[in-house]
Amino acid sequence: MSEQKIQSPLTEAHFHDFPVKSPENFNFASDVVDRWAAYDRNKMAMIWVNQQGDEKRFTFFDFSRLSNQAANLLLKQGIGAGDRVFLMLPRLPEWWIFSLALIRIGAIQCPSPTLLTPPDIKQRINAGKFKMVITDNENAPKFDEVFEECPSLSVRLIVNDRRPGWISYLDCSTLSTRELKLSKKFKSKSNAPFLTLFTSGTSKMPKMVEHSNDYALAHRITAELWHCESANDLAFTVSDTGWGKNIWGNYFGQWILGSCVFIYDIRGKFHADELLPILEKYSITSFCAPPTIYRMLVLNDLKRFDLKDLKNCCSAGEPLHTETCRLWEEGTGLKIREAYGQTETVCMIGTFAGDEIKYGSMGKAAPGWEIELHDDDGKPVQEGEPGRIAVRVNKGKPAGTFLGYVNNKEEDDKCFIGDFYYTGDKAYRDKDGYFYFVGRSDDIIKSSGYRIGPLEVEEVMMQHPAVHEVAVVAAPDPLRGAKVKAYVVLHKGFEPTDTLIKKLQQHVKTLTAPYKYPREIEFVKSMPKTFSGKIKRDLLRRHAETGIHWK
Repeated sequence: MSEQKIQSPLTEAHFHDFPVKSPENFNFASDVVDRWAAYDRNKMAMIWVNQQGDEKRFTFFDFSRLSNQAANLLLKQGIGAGDRVFLMLPRLPEWWIFSLALIRIGAIQCPSPTLLTPPDIKQRINAGKFKMVITDNENAPKFDEVFEECPSLSVRLIVNDRRPGWISYLDCSTLSTRELKLSKKFKSKSNAPFLTLFTSGTSKMPKMVEHSNDYALAHRITAELWHCESANDLAFTVSDTGWGKNIWGNYFGQWILGSCVFIYDIRGKFHADELLPILEKYSITSFCAPPTIYRMLVLNDLKRFDLKDLKNCCSAGEPLHTETCRLWEEGTGLKIREAYGQTETVCMIGTFAGDEIKYGSMGKAAPGWEIELHDDDGKPVQEGEPGRIAVRVNKGKPAGTFLGYVNNKEEDDKCFIGDFYYTGDKAYRDKDGYFYFVGRSDDIIKSSGYRIGPLEVEEVMMQHPAVHEVAVVAAPDPLRGAKVKAYVVLHKGFEPTDTLIKKLQQHVKTLTAPYKYPREIEFVKSMPKTFSGKIKRDLLRRHAETGIHWK
């Protein structure tokens, strides 16, 4: 991408100052995409490529025009402000077109993973009382299977096919006028809901997280401060459209800055090795991927690829082991910036532009986010001591904090306590203000009076050449109350043996406090994971406690 400085047409204070300021009214489609389109109709917004090598390019002007047409189509089908719409599409440009269209008219969209099964869909549609679904030909049959059992669902739209009972975008997209026919009085309040996301629930049914319009604006933190992007960048975040990470890395913050997003449409079988030629061919400048992808990429000879244009690398979702960071830096010359946030928030902690990168650390609190670490009684803990991550909200929620869980006051009351929002995660902080992830509040292992963070053990085990992936949980122990158990996926060339178990145990004893070593190790072929790639530790804990397998 060109190094020429591009001046942004977005001039208000909330687009330039930190912390992010929420105006009275804000609509991402009209206040960001339309203004970039008017400023420079040739400015690139997206490069889309699939695994077969097909390529499409879209400008901001393209997305402005196409989403206006799509908005007219939605209005004709009776979809308006406040209506809930289930958006389940693979990595197709139509996902962004219809997402923008829904924002334009004040509807509330719910991006969802394409891996959902018909029972999943039925549960979510009925929980959220969704009025409409937008999907493709591969997923439409799932909705047909449960349609009669979803009384709120009245409108079905398919983007790339024709199907009985469905509205076809193929037939309607050319019929809509170019102008959006809305009342001149219609405005999107910054605090009005526009987005719901289901959490990647592990131990129970996922909750519905609701965000207001200023959530999109608050992702300036994610793109500008953490990804270190600008209007000159080509940004590539590896994420399915149903994950919150897609919104973090392929949408709101990037387009506020004027960055072009790179979308790699992955279907079916995927090998992480595919990404390295992509990074080289398209001269990607900003790359973000989950730890699992980085662990696969560092198995390659990274120096074979010309990645001279790559400037910033990021990872989030779960902690990234320092050995992976070291190998990536050794092969590319670049350090990986970690960060922390949730489905419920934007990037609240991160290794931001200008910060020293400390391996193993999530970084510092984002501008406008006052974060403390508390014990179980809500009192601040000492430096270096693990505590519950608490966000101060009594002075006003930081922009990007969710409104609450939909129709779930019980869960709201569990996390909003007094002056704080409790994330459910634990961390400790060093003298420089850097946070280090410890684990979920219920992941801490208490053994013989010791409190052991799973990540501490995983970090050490990942340094052994046999270990490709590891997850540590508590297992019952009649003497200690609990013991450390490690589930291990081995690298190719290593066989699961009793001898290897002893070597791994000795490896941990040698590199960290002996009480942390895994007294039980089980080799597995793969880990149970959520749609967003996070290890389902609750299923591993259940297996450790009962022997019930997760498959």
